[in-house]
Amino acid sequence: MLPWKRLLAGFSILILVFGLGCDFDPSEPEVGDLSQIPYSPERFKVQVPAAFPELEVPANNPMTKAGVALGRKLFFDPILSRDSTQSCSSCHHPDKNFTDGLPTSKGVDLINGRRSAMALIDIAFQTKGLFWDGRARLLEDQALLPVEDPVEMHFTWPGVIERLKRHPEYPADFRKAFGITHKDSITKFLAAKAMAQFERTLVSSGATRYDLALTPGSGVFFSESELRGYEMYFDLSGGRLPDAECFHCHNAPLFSSLDYFNNGIQRVVHGNQFEDNGLGAITGNAAQNGMFKAPSLRNIAQSAPYMHDGRIKTLEAVIEHYNSGGHPADNKNPFVRKLGLTVQQKADLLAFLHTLTDTSFAQKPDYQSPF
Repeated sequence: MLPWKRLLAGFSILILVFGLGCDFDPSEPEVGDLSQIPYSPERFKVQVPAAFPELEVPANNPMTKAGVALGRKLFFDPILSRDSTQSCSSCHHPDKNFTDGLPTSKGVDLINGRRSAMALIDIAFQTKGLFWDGRARLLEDQALLPVEDPVEMHFTWPGVIERLKRHPEYPADFRKAFGITHKDSITKFLAAKAMAQFERTLVSSGATRYDLALTPGSGVFFSESELRGYEMYFDLSGGRLPDAECFHCHNAPLFSSLDYFNNGIQRVVHGNQFEDNGLGAITGNAAQNGMFKAPSLRNIAQSAPYMHDGRIKTLEAVIEHYNSGGHPADNKNPFVRKLGLTVQQKADLLAFLHTLTDTSFAQKPDYQSPF
């Protein structure tokens, strides 16, 4: 072979090995290798109002800025649903106190679930179980369930993980949040941890009229109507006003007792006749049939419709329900009784409930979609 032909053949081999152009860099990581992306986790400190209890964070899921950012991204991304049309935020809108304003929500197959989307305000403090029936212990557990629920996102976690691994941004996001070194280390448990971190940031501002009216020097005071409602809500009037019996299940500062009650909204004769057994279906204890979590009343004016199945449309109708004493049942909470409130007293109680509206919570930029 002539010398110039030997050179041409050698050059051809180099082209086959290294490819055309000058993009090849032998120092580049293999496909899927994330180890060269910096991992420097920074602690995320959740701002909690002074009157609130301490925020409990699992030791195996510390809050970091990258973890919260990833969780927020996943929360608002429809990539988690089967047909990529619905995200967590589809049923939990920031401007509706992280509910959707519907009695019950539709999933990707346009099938309505049995229950209303719960508000997520102060969800991090719900330490006695999550969902209306308490079937999830921690936010990390709760975040796993909607993806594979056939009436919600109706997908599979293996399908979600494949999408995340192929995504141009998520592998690096998981690296920054959790220090994984390869995209194959992305798991549903890490995704759930990230979403749990974001949801733990959804904390009240502590700047409602209620909060400020009880803060010396704030310059904010209850109106006469709000004050009467406040006294009835907490039974502070010394008998001058009726006890509205509210605080037993919705006590300050969270305005939730974190517990489960039968509040008399379902008409039954026997304990096994409830349309929805709620907590009893989870525990197997018939005495707990028809019992549901008492949600927080913070931002309650933005959370309509009300009750676990959205059957009551307005706060006025909620007050009327409790004033009537509800429907009888063996395990109905004893504080749900006929109250005998006058028209004015019901208006006063409503005025007080509106002092729990937290406008800054709904408008906080960190709670909006990052897309």
